[in-house]
Amino acid sequence: MSLFLIAALPFLGAVFPALLIRAGRNASSSAAGFTTLLAFIGLMLHAPAILRGETIQARFDWLPGLGLNANFFLDGLGFLFATLILGIGLLIILYARFYLSRQDPMGQFYTYLLLFQGAMVGIVTSDNILLLLIFWELTSLSSFLLIGYWKHLPAGRQGARMALTVTGMGGLAMIGGMLILGNIAGSYDLTVILQNKELIQASPLYLPALILILLGCFTKSAQFPFHFWLPHAMAAPTPVSAYLHSATMVKAGIFLMARMWPVLAGTPEWFYIVTTAGLVTMVIGAVIALFKDDLKALLAFSTVSHLGLITMLLGFGTKAAAVGAVFHIINHATFKAALFMSAGIVDHEAHTRDIKRLGGLRHLMPVTFTIALVASLSMAGIPPLNGFISKEMMLEETTHTYWLNSPYVIPVLATLAALFSAAYSFRYIAHVFFGAKRDDYPAKPHDPGFGMWAAPAFLVILVVVIGLFSGKLVGPVVQAAADAVTGDHPKVYLKLWHGLNPALYMSMIAVVGGMILLAFHRQLEAIWNALPRPEAKVLFDRLIAAVTVTADRITAGLHNGSITRYGLIMVLFTVGISYMAFATGTLSEATRSVQSVGILPVLGWIALVVAVVFIMQHHRKRLIALVLIGVVGLIVSLGFNYFSAPDLALTQISVEVVTIILLLLSLNFMPKDTPIDSPASTRIRDGIIASVAGLGVGGLIYALMTRDFAAETISGFHLANSYKGGGGTNVVNVILVDFRGFDTFGEIIVLGIAAMVIFALTEAVLSRSRIRGYLLTRKPDLPQDGDAHPLMMVVATRVMMPVALLVAAYIFFRGHNLPGGGFIAGLIAAIAIIMQYMASGFGWATERQKIQYHAIIGSGVLIAAATGMGAWFNDKPFLTSAFGYIHWAPLEEFEWATAALFDLGVFLAVVGAVLLALESLARFAWQPGITSEHPMDINPARDDAAEPTKEA
Repeated sequence: MSLFLIAALPFLGAVFPALLIRAGRNASSSAAGFTTLLAFIGLMLHAPAILRGETIQARFDWLPGLGLNANFFLDGLGFLFATLILGIGLLIILYARFYLSRQDPMGQFYTYLLLFQGAMVGIVTSDNILLLLIFWELTSLSSFLLIGYWKHLPAGRQGARMALTVTGMGGLAMIGGMLILGNIAGSYDLTVILQNKELIQASPLYLPALILILLGCFTKSAQFPFHFWLPHAMAAPTPVSAYLHSATMVKAGIFLMARMWPVLAGTPEWFYIVTTAGLVTMVIGAVIALFKDDLKALLAFSTVSHLGLITMLLGFGTKAAAVGAVFHIINHATFKAALFMSAGIVDHEAHTRDIKRLGGLRHLMPVTFTIALVASLSMAGIPPLNGFISKEMMLEETTHTYWLNSPYVIPVLATLAALFSAAYSFRYIAHVFFGAKRDDYPAKPHDPGFGMWAAPAFLVILVVVIGLFSGKLVGPVVQAAADAVTGDHPKVYLKLWHGLNPALYMSMIAVVGGMILLAFHRQLEAIWNALPRPEAKVLFDRLIAAVTVTADRITAGLHNGSITRYGLIMVLFTVGISYMAFATGTLSEATRSVQSVGILPVLGWIALVVAVVFIMQHHRKRLIALVLIGVVGLIVSLGFNYFSAPDLALTQISVEVVTIILLLLSLNFMPKDTPIDSPASTRIRDGIIASVAGLGVGGLIYALMTRDFAAETISGFHLANSYKGGGGTNVVNVILVDFRGFDTFGEIIVLGIAAMVIFALTEAVLSRSRIRGYLLTRKPDLPQDGDAHPLMMVVATRVMMPVALLVAAYIFFRGHNLPGGGFIAGLIAAIAIIMQYMASGFGWATERQKIQYHAIIGSGVLIAAATGMGAWFNDKPFLTSAFGYIHWAPLEEFEWATAALFDLGVFLAVVGAVLLALESLARFAWQPGITSEHPMDINPARDDAAEPTKEA
């Protein structure tokens, strides 16, 4: 089975549980189980090749220019983790079917679970770090949904937010580290990066990349000081805890450290950062776990401790330590998932997880007791179970590792952590299952049905079998995974008896010491509770509160709703960085002389300056300001024409006409005058800043126009390839519909969306608000002549209508070789129709409207998209145009390009968008009434202002 399909199956299957829940809980769980089983079978088909040392690859170059390729690969390490993800996922699906109550939305649960499962499979099989980052963030999002699955529990919601905050921040750091790593290696493909150890470690960016990547790994795998989020995630349902915190989510950081081991390990920086973090986490997690009374909290901190153990082994940087880390990943997944499920069974049947309210359950729940006993002893490192072997391998490696030239620090602390690990493991058994039966259980405990204990029973069987036959059963898998981690072929020795060595003595000390700690647990707990110690959750909450307050203050200071302030900040920032660039850069001598200026440009410049000055003087008079803005637009259009840019001139003048009309309609809903909001001092300040910015922009333009460019500009390429590449001599149009057709395609979509938004706003706001009441009851300010539609204007516009449309068609068809094109033609056609609205009235024009403007916009976008997709049938990229000469009798031979169809889509989208915006605003433009009160001045408390009266 293709790796693409294996990675996609969980995502594809996530739809079915939610859909099939109406067919029953069994149908929903079966759909989830079948999807996972199918992916697991597909994975196992690759097992023989993986165990032979081969690597399976699947490649798809998605965006090669950006280095973003959908490449997957499967080696021993990926195979190991994918097996845990899908294998334990199957068991969790079975367990959850019987654990969740009928009140729990099971279909939703399995959908979230499969989404998370797919994200994890994507992480461990990705061969592109950008793709891996996408899956990495998906695990944070999907785990947020799973942890907060019980939405009615405040602890669940807070635990989900905490997990998302911590792992999300780490993920952001890791994105930066991965991008640096890809930049150093010159590729974002993992298989390439893993072959460039010397290049990466020799780079000055190695340390920043290492720290950023490790931040992502440590937050995801709950390493100190980010360990606090994992115990609070225990508010999730037990199937979630068993899955996320034994075999999947928290192992993602472990996986990434193991994956990057060949290129990041082996340096002092790696050793001290990773080893120290793992060692501290292992000790702290074990100590805290001993004094937790909540079963899942105890297991959560034990998970933190064991994750620290694996991290420490990876930090050692030796091949033997890497083998031990790989083996403990398997062992921890088996006994910890079984323990979480057994804790869930106790909670499910006894209705409590509080150890102090339990005890004596071995008599009432013998099956659960057996499962918990075997799994706990394995966690404590008791032979002949699998946990003993990997614990011995860990202790053996500590005896060969020096920390700051001391041979004792790591062995002593590792033994201490193992001692506490044995103590909390023994406590889990003794305080929950041993002792006398009680008569005050919240509910009468008993073993559940087979469906609930089958999954943990299978796992504890693996615990025993792996312990007894580790070399034959999992040795090849460990060997393949260790080969992938180290990039070499380390020797793997998995056996129960390693002889009398320091590791055995350290293990014996840990076991005996654990029993002693358990015997004095009550006294130690009293001391523990009396000791002052920082509470991670309290610190986190205070940090979040402080960050929130700071962010609120900054936001309130910067984003206070004042457009003037926003403009001030933007202009000051632009001026500042521009001055810095000018002061620190170099400016060559001018190479071009200033050309002579004729009388017409001078007159145009004077008109422009006068118009701008008058706008500044009369900006509070909105109608006058709009007229003056139109003058500015006209001068700009003449300027384009003067500089031999007829396309831009045509576009500018057409846009000016449409914009002025739409703004006039918009002003209809606003007061005529803008209120004075700023004092004179503020306006003087703003004027000075604007002057400085304007002079700076003018100086920059002058500097550019009086100097030659050192390198050839892109305009030369467009001029040389316009005809032979796009089939047109109008370079501007060819750029729009061919070279940058994708930009144009996006722009017409945005234009259509903007028109839709205007339509929606007018429907939702204007038609149901006080503004509509104002418009319906408004009295004109000036006397009217009584003729709303003058006959001369009506006749003139109707005569001009076909002429204008003919001009639009002419502009459209000539656009590929001469000034014109679909955008300009669309504006001209829209203006022709707007004239009918203006002359004959909204009602008259609407009655003759045969096609909805929404449909015109949609048709334009679809035609443009279909034109672009047509290139695919010729094995060309999207929107690649074709052109040639066509002879249709009796016409002469003429040139035709497929870009004309794309331009037709642009034409329709522009016409539809402009007219939809016009129609949306014009519907409420004017109706005669009896009052001139403005909507902004209407008292909101007046109910009669919302709708016009009958008399009106």
